[in-house]
This record gives sequence, C-alpha cells and structure tokens, in this order.
Amino acid sequence: MSTTVAHRQQAEVTLDTQTIEVIAEIEAQVIAPSAPSVVHVTWAQPDTGLWVANYGGYYGGTVDRQGTHFFVSDTFGQYVGDYRSLDQAKAKLTERLHVLLPDVIRPSV
Repeated sequence: MSTTVAHRQQAEVTLDTQTIEVIAEIEAQVIAPSAPSVVHVTWAQPDTGLWVANYGGYYGGTVDRQGTHFFVSDTFGQYVGDYRSLDQAKAKLTERLHVLLPDVIRPSV
C-alpha cells in the first residue's frame, strides 16, 4: 500500500486595510445576509377554534381552543403549553419552531 503526499508551498500575502474591509463585507453578506433568516409563521384556520401554523412551507403545529384555553402542539405533535390568549399561544409556538427547526430558512423573495 502506498500513500501520496502533496506538499504545497504557502505564499505570504500582505493586504491593505481597504481590501480587508471589502473581504470582511463580502463574508458578512455570505455568512449573515442583511435580510433575517428567521422564517415568518403563517396561519390557517381550517375549523372554528383551530389554527394551523405553516413554517417556511412546513407543517408547524397547531393551536387548539378548548373553552378559554389555547393548547399548543408543535410540528412533532409535542405538547408546548396551555395559554390564556390566542396571541400568546401563537407566539410560544413560533418561538418553539425557531428553536426546533433552525435550518429552515426564509424563502427568497
């Protein structure tokens, strides 16, 4: 058995401040684009007292009103919590989805 090892020579390069700033700006745009990558949740109401979340094209979970309570289940059917307002329930599910599905990116416009 044999192994080939390639040896590369490294060149030392000196960059001026302006070039470094341009490179840093390009990297910032590639790594962290100016538009936030957080997906906005859209909601559908297929039935009275039931809201379904769409998270970047994926099923995000539900908010189900039972009496004066709003029960939240996430994309995996896991219980998130019981809340007194619809807005609070939707906000908690949205927070949960940002944590559970960090790789879902905001669609390009």
